[in-house]
Amino acid sequence: MQAERRGRYLKVGIAALYLGVILWSLTVSFFNPLSWLLRVCGLVGMLSLSLAALMTPFLARIRSLFGAPFLRVHHLFAASGLILATLHPVILAIETLDAAVFVPSFATPYLFFALGGRMALILLYIGLAAILLRRRLPQTVWRPLHALMYLVLLLGIIHGNLIGTDFSSPFIFLLFNGLFAATVGVFFLKRWQRRPKKAKPAGAKKG
Repeated sequence: MQAERRGRYLKVGIAALYLGVILWSLTVSFFNPLSWLLRVCGLVGMLSLSLAALMTPFLARIRSLFGAPFLRVHHLFAASGLILATLHPVILAIETLDAAVFVPSFATPYLFFALGGRMALILLYIGLAAILLRRRLPQTVWRPLHALMYLVLLLGIIHGNLIGTDFSSPFIFLLFNGLFAATVGVFFLKRWQRRPKKAKPAGAKKG
C-alpha cells in the first residue's frame, strides 16, 4: 500500500513536470504555432529521454511504484522521447524548407555543439538499433551502443544551453541542467552496481 501511494506521488510529480514545461512554453511568443510546436517537441522529448535514463538503476523499485514491468515503463518514456526528438528537426525542416537541419556541422567546434542536436539524433537511432538487435549481438557490443544515450543527452543539453530559446528561463535552465546532472550521477551509479563483487575469504564469519 505504501509503494502504491509513493507511486501515485511519483506519477503526479512527473505529470507536473510535463505540464510545467508545456505551460511555460506558452508564455513565450505564440505568434508562430509551428515554432511553438518545434520548441515543445524538443523540450518534452528531452524530458522524456532524461526520465528514461534516470530510472535505469532502479528496476525493482520502478516495478513496485508504477505497477508495471520496468521495461514497459522505461520503453514508454524512451519511445515518446525518441518520437518527439525526431519531430523537433522535422518541424524545423518544414518551417525552413531545408533538409540540412539533419546534417551535423563540423565547420567550427562551436557550431558542432550549438547544433549538437543533429549528431544527437543520429546517435539516438544507433542506440535504438542496438536495443532492437540486442538478441543478435553480444552484450559487449549492444550495451556500449545503447549507452550512447548518455552522449545524446550531453549533446542535447549543450545544444539547449547554447541556442535553446527557452533556456533563457531560470525554470527551464535549472530543470534540464538539474536532470542532466542527475543523469550523470545515474551513469556512475550503474557502473558501481556492475562492479565485480569481491568473494569473501573461505571461513569468513558472517556479520
